[in-house]
Amino acid sequence: MLNRLRGAMTRLFTPVARALLRAGVSPDAVTITGTLVVVVTALWAFPTGHFLAGTLVIAVFALTDSLDGVMARQAGRSGPWGAFLDSTLDRFGDAAIFGGIVLWGFGVGDDELTATLALAALVLGSVVPYARARAEGLGMNGSGGIAERADRLLLVLVATGLVGFGLPVVVLTVVLGLLTVASAVTVVQRMTKVRRQARALEASGPDAAGAGA
Repeated sequence: MLNRLRGAMTRLFTPVARALLRAGVSPDAVTITGTLVVVVTALWAFPTGHFLAGTLVIAVFALTDSLDGVMARQAGRSGPWGAFLDSTLDRFGDAAIFGGIVLWGFGVGDDELTATLALAALVLGSVVPYARARAEGLGMNGSGGIAERADRLLLVLVATGLVGFGLPVVVLTVVLGLLTVASAVTVVQRMTKVRRQARALEASGPDAAGAGA
């Protein structure tokens, strides 16, 4: 979902990126700052039940995920380090968001079902990018699936925002349940995709399999 908005977001952030670069701000600084704000907000606002405030702050700073990329391209600094830093810090942000909901459910929210589903979504959501990274490390393609990071992030923030506006917590519970199932399906889809590629390499002979690894 969010991936389809990259073109529009690039046009929107281009003037902001140029202004930040002129001010001497680096893309890495934007990436790190955005992640820190998301992590601190998620681990304070969500466990204390401030879902609306937390969602709004996180949504704003999550946009830096696109802004830093625009800055890097404008500065001619796109490369493996920026991609690695961005992907690695994304995991911290995701963990803090779902972890904050877990803390709320087992704490002031007193909702063990929601907390358990948030924990399951967190665990399975961490396996999704690992499956892709491991496949690529073996020379195969492990991308795709019905629930990529942007989709999971959008859905959970919409749910926390709606609960913050006054809708019942069951909205968040249902969304977390759907995300858990969707993440599990995505893991299976990626494993199946890699399995097909591995079989093709094996069928091509040991030389091809060794080259793919």
